[in-house]
Amino acid sequence: MATFLYKLGRLAFRRRRYVALVWVALLALAGFGAASASPATSSSFSIPGTEAQKAFDLLEQRFPGGSADGATARVVFKAPEGEKVTDAANKAEVTEIVGELKSGSDQIASVADPYAANAVSKDGSTAYISVSYEVNSMELTDATREALEEAGTSAEKSGMTVEIGGDALQVMPETGAGEIVGVAIAAVVLVITFGSLIAAGLPLITALIGVGVGVSLITALANVLDLGSTTSTLAMMIGLAVGIDYALFIVSRYRAELAEGREREEAAGRAVGTAGSAVVFAGLTVVIALAGLAVVNIPMLSKMGFAAAGTVAIAVLIALTLVPALLGFAGKRVMGRKARKAADALAASEDKAEKKPNMGTRWARFVLRKPVWVLLVGVLGLGVIAVPAASLEMGLPDEGSQPKSTTQRQAYDLLSDGFGPGFNGPLLVVVDTENSSDGKTAVNRVSEEIEAIPHVVAVTPAAFNKAGDTATITVIPQDRPSSAQTEELVHSIRDAGGDIKRDTGAEVLVTGATAMNIDFSQKMNDALLPYLALVVGLAFLLLMLVFRSILVPLKAALGFLLSVVAALGAVVAVFQWGWLGSLFGVEQTGPIMSMMPIFMVGVVFGLAMDYEVFLVTRMREAYVHGESSGQAIVTGFKHGARVVTAAAVIMMAVFSGFISSSESMIKMIGFSLAIAVFFDAFVVRMAIVPAVLALLGKRAWWLPRWLDRALPNVDVEGEGLRKELTGAPEASGGDAGDERELTRV
Repeated sequence: MATFLYKLGRLAFRRRRYVALVWVALLALAGFGAASASPATSSSFSIPGTEAQKAFDLLEQRFPGGSADGATARVVFKAPEGEKVTDAANKAEVTEIVGELKSGSDQIASVADPYAANAVSKDGSTAYISVSYEVNSMELTDATREALEEAGTSAEKSGMTVEIGGDALQVMPETGAGEIVGVAIAAVVLVITFGSLIAAGLPLITALIGVGVGVSLITALANVLDLGSTTSTLAMMIGLAVGIDYALFIVSRYRAELAEGREREEAAGRAVGTAGSAVVFAGLTVVIALAGLAVVNIPMLSKMGFAAAGTVAIAVLIALTLVPALLGFAGKRVMGRKARKAADALAASEDKAEKKPNMGTRWARFVLRKPVWVLLVGVLGLGVIAVPAASLEMGLPDEGSQPKSTTQRQAYDLLSDGFGPGFNGPLLVVVDTENSSDGKTAVNRVSEEIEAIPHVVAVTPAAFNKAGDTATITVIPQDRPSSAQTEELVHSIRDAGGDIKRDTGAEVLVTGATAMNIDFSQKMNDALLPYLALVVGLAFLLLMLVFRSILVPLKAALGFLLSVVAALGAVVAVFQWGWLGSLFGVEQTGPIMSMMPIFMVGVVFGLAMDYEVFLVTRMREAYVHGESSGQAIVTGFKHGARVVTAAAVIMMAVFSGFISSSESMIKMIGFSLAIAVFFDAFVVRMAIVPAVLALLGKRAWWLPRWLDRALPNVDVEGEGLRKELTGAPEASGGDAGDERELTRV
């Protein structure tokens, strides 16, 4: 592989104008496709194989035209102090607004008068209008949203408080200026790392081009492939981070080759042949981890994973082709002034380097002296941070987790105060009486048994469809949608439904947003272990192929799991317990988003392997070329520590930029990925990994002889490339001879 990539790098360097033109053309075509594509609708959220989804599908079949997947809204009114919403003046205002809503849009399916629908609180202080639409929230027109927002303006003038809840006002999440700040921090880190504005600008330019191509393609295909609004956000987040990192690895190696006195084209070829090999395999681990999200069998999550994986693949291609092409345009200006002077006086700079080792070298030597202590401090430190993960409670965020300044959150609070927390998450019970001899009797029994279950506030009368073979019953829980009591209530209704089906033949199904969230969380929990086995297993085989070792990939996987559990502990402490919540803009604590653990495993595993591959490949390269196992660790840190540190800081800056998002899901994802990268890069890869390798010594690179023969030689460390370029025999110094002995075991 190294030889092929070496030739590719030289070709891209020589034909830099054509390569640059191709990528600019691709960006223009993707941009044109995105601009001319029809607006995307919201991705249909489905959970195949769950009871909630089965009930939802049954509703669409038995209640045609019922707009089961349509947007909903609740216009909530609170009377002024000392008044009631049933007072004549207030009632007239609300009734007038009901009429305005009915005539305000042709997308309206139904508007329920609160006085006819019993939607007035017992104390008369609060009432709400239920609004249903024929289309989902992303298909609502601006005029429809404006009509909803303007409803109640006159009521506010008369003194009533009016707030609007529901998904009808849902729009694309606002991420603010956080991403711009993240990119700015990345630029500063690159300038400090390279000491050259041109070298710093290259990774940023190529990453932005890659993200531009990827996100534009997603936008162009969003309507055709039914991609959700968060799909492009995830792709941008991941693509920007890895795009900068991969380009950083190539540029850093190119500068090192120039510093050794090589010609520019040769330096570009060698940079792509060596660092490019690490980029390919690091990118493969990210793609595997993201594409592996498909095993969860939730279409929305699968599409997010595939879209992000495609953006990562584009970032790899750009690093291998566009980066060496732009290096050709940059010339030696990619080196800072000091570095250029050092390259002109190579011998003197080598003497100076020997006298003054860099920070990476000094840290590696410290770890070699105290490997046990470094290992204990790293493992115990992450273990302590991971403790809160034992209290992890999972669910999906509702409007109660929105910022207090939003009308959705204020409507949520008004409903909770006036009617009880359960009114924000009603359960919809669907009774299929097609196979029942007496459907009405069966439905009556369902209502009676539900009323007898604890934590139930109200049960509405059953509503049958025209055919009379299906009925719906709305159940109001006592507690908020995300509470454990509400989850127990859902399971209790389903348990009672099993007995009813045996006795009457009627099938009882529980659905609604709350039940869908519960089923979604359960499905995520069930898929976690299979997903871990698939992703970690495939990546283990990939890393074994790269490093020609069993213990190094095993250590990489275990270290990753430790960093992920520690990151989960930090997420629980901030978003569930509220520790330092105000610092990160967390206004409402609650359960952790149910997709967070599996999502973090998928994304962070791929990103963590970037550092593992880049850092340990340098060690492996030094070891194969004749250095002792201990000296190989020092060499790996000498050349790689600064780059890995810069890459980690850049990733943290990019991910941290999304913490400013107004969307709680995006905020939580940004925080979790940033803290996970911190733990994995600076504690696991920079401390635990060299400590473990120091303790293992040459045994770290052991591979059974039969397995060594069976595995193809991908030559990531560039041994074959070096032999081809120099015609020199294989290095036999240091532990290289020991390695050949070990492979015969």
